Amino acid sequence: MLNIALPKGRLGEKVYAMFEKAGFECPSIKENNRKLIFENEDCGVRYFWAKPSDVAIYVARGAADIGVAGKDILLEYKPDIYELLDLKTGNCRMAVAAPRGFRDDPRRTLKVATKFSNIASTYYASLGREIDIIHLNGSIELAPILGLSDVIVDIVETGTTLKENNLEVFETIVPISARLIANKASFKFKSEPIEALVKSIAEQLQEG
Repeated sequence: MLNIALPKGRLGEKVYAMFEKAGFECPSIKENNRKLIFENEDCGVRYFWAKPSDVAIYVARGAADIGVAGKDILLEYKPDIYELLDLKTGNCRMAVAAPRGFRDDPRRTLKVATKFSNIASTYYASLGREIDIIHLNGSIELAPILGLSDVIVDIVETGTTLKENNLEVFETIVPISARLIANKASFKFKSEPIEALVKSIAEQLQEG
């Protein structure tokens, strides 16, 4: 059995369609029920839905052989996995945003609010900029509005939420998209089905 962790939500459904087209179908996954695990013994595949931020943990620890995780998760948590393929979907960017008209004063410590503390720290260290990280889990946009931070580091898709809160993108740190990842041991011992899957999905992406 090839164990596959998919992120819950639209991204997972979109990615499952790629897997299905590659010959790794599992019809029961489309049934409207509360099951967590779906198997197709004929195809030798077992799927399960996971919270997007947890997929990489399941893969790194071997509960899943392969999975799909955002590049943001891989950069933030640096799980011990192989990154096999950019799936060219779930596209967005990690960016620095600030109130309109913001000007950075390098003479003082920059206050940065974010869920992505490691990405923010790495980025500002590369600039030699001294920062104070304020780790938040909720609506990051609130921080500069209430004076808690100067800027935020967060995922930006359309930028609508930023505009509605009088914020704008200041810098783009890195583009983000969904990645196919593999457990290192699984990649060694189940290389045949994994490589067949990667080849098929790569061809699908080329066809566009």
